[in-house]
Amino acid sequence: MRTYYRGPDAVVTGDIFVGNGTPRTAFAIRDLRNVCITRTEADDFRPNAARMAGGLMIIATASWPLWQASPALALALVALGVPATVVGAAFWRLRPQRWELRATYRGTVVKLYTSTDERVFNQVSRALRRAIENVHPPSVWDFAAA
Repeated sequence: MRTYYRGPDAVVTGDIFVGNGTPRTAFAIRDLRNVCITRTEADDFRPNAARMAGGLMIIATASWPLWQASPALALALVALGVPATVVGAAFWRLRPQRWELRATYRGTVVKLYTSTDERVFNQVSRALRRAIENVHPPSVWDFAAA
């Protein structure tokens, strides 16, 4: 049995694939169909223009009572809040993306492997691709009765 990749989070051989998907099980290479690569967000929450505007409205609402007491304090709050919002959005954009290998296994869509390290993910996906290419479909004569 040929080993295409062996690492701490995945094993790809000529017969099986064991990844870190849920649940962690061994998948027969011969039964994997529609293998695809997806890139997903770490969360479903993504800052967009509406959320950014909402955050700025919260800052403006919080600074309104301060405006009555001291306009300098209100301007200081806004001056600190706007750059903090921009920096938070920039760091959000720079966070690592999560890469996933998904496939159909015996009629069920499963997540085979997930990683935020693009180099390791590409090694695992290439090993799986090579394993799938080298699996020969069963011959029609294999199941024929003599």
